[in-house]
Amino acid sequence: MTRYDLLWIVVKVGAAILLFGMNIAGFLGWVERKQSAVLQDRIGANRADIFGITLLGLFHPIADAIKMLTKEDFEAKSVIKPLHAIAPMIAMGAGLFCLAALPYGGTVQFMGRAWSLQPIDCPVGVPLVLAALGLGVHGIVMAGYASGSNYGLLGALRGGAQMIASEVCLASSLAGVLFLYGTLDFQQAVAWQSAHVWGIIVQPLAFILFLTAGAALTKRTPFDLPEGESEIVGYHVEYSGMKFGMFLITDFMESIVICGVITALFLGGWLIPGVNLTALGQSATPYVPLVAAALMLASFTFKVLALLFLLMQIRWTLPRFRFDQLLDLGWKNLLPLSLLNFLATVWGIYLWR
Repeated sequence: MTRYDLLWIVVKVGAAILLFGMNIAGFLGWVERKQSAVLQDRIGANRADIFGITLLGLFHPIADAIKMLTKEDFEAKSVIKPLHAIAPMIAMGAGLFCLAALPYGGTVQFMGRAWSLQPIDCPVGVPLVLAALGLGVHGIVMAGYASGSNYGLLGALRGGAQMIASEVCLASSLAGVLFLYGTLDFQQAVAWQSAHVWGIIVQPLAFILFLTAGAALTKRTPFDLPEGESEIVGYHVEYSGMKFGMFLITDFMESIVICGVITALFLGGWLIPGVNLTALGQSATPYVPLVAAALMLASFTFKVLALLFLLMQIRWTLPRFRFDQLLDLGWKNLLPLSLLNFLATVWGIYLWR
C-alpha cells in the first residue's frame, strides 16, 4: 500500500464520519422535532434564527450543538470520574467506527487507476460492523455503573439486557441472507443483488426481523427502556453538557448504521434499478466515472434517509413496550423466527440445487 492509498483511505473515513454521519445526525435532530410536530398537529421547533431567518427551524441543530458545547459539565460527588468520562466516548466511538465499513459506492476508474468508494474494504465487513455495534453496550453499562446512582444503574442494566438480546437477533436474522449471498463482504453482497435481485425480495422476513431488532438496538421509542425519561431512569441520568450530547448522537449514529446495513444487504446498496453504474464507473470516457460515483453516493444516501424516515415514523407512532414485553419480543419471537428463516433458506437452496 502506497502513501497515496493510505491518504485516500483517511479521506474516505473522514468523509464517512464527518460529512455523512455527523451531518445526517444533526439533520435527524431537526427531523425528530418537525416530524413529531406534524404527527401531533403542532408547529414544532421554529425559533432559532440567523439575522431573522428561521429557515423552517433548520438552525436548531446548530443551536443544540452550541448549547451542548457551552453547557456546564456537572458531575455528582458519587461518580467514578475516569469511567464516567470514557463511557460516552466508547458508546459514540463504536457507532462512528461502523460508518467507515459501509459500502457507499463501488469502484470507479479515474486518472488511470481504480478508486474504491468504500472507506474500509474488508472481506468480513458484516461481522465487523456487528461486532463494533456490540461494543456500544460496554459504554452504556459503564455509564450507569460509574454514575453512582441507582437510577443510572437500573437504566444501564435495562440497556445491557436489551442490547444483548437485540444483537443476537441482528446476527441470526442475517444468517439466511448471508448464506444466500455466500459472502460476508458488503461489496460482494451488492454484486450478488446486481446479478440477481434485491435481498428484500428473496428475504422479506429477514428484512422485517433485522429492522425490528435494529430499532431495539438504537434504544429509541418504542424501545427506549434504558432511557425511561418518564420514570427518571436512564443510564445517562447523571450526565450533562457534551457528554450527554455524545449519548444522544450515539443513538442517531446507531440508527444510521442500521439503515446503512439494511441498504447494503436488502435494498441493493448503491445500485439504481435500470442503470448500470458498474459499467459507467469503468468507462474510459472522461468524467463519466465521476458521474457514476456521484450517483452511487446519492443512491445509497437516499435509501438510508428513507429508512431513517421509516424509523422516525415508528418512533412517533407506537407506544413504549414494557421491559418484559421487550425481552419476550427478542428472545421468544425474533430469535426463533430468525432461526426458522435460516433453516427455510438452507433447505430452499438445497432443494433448488
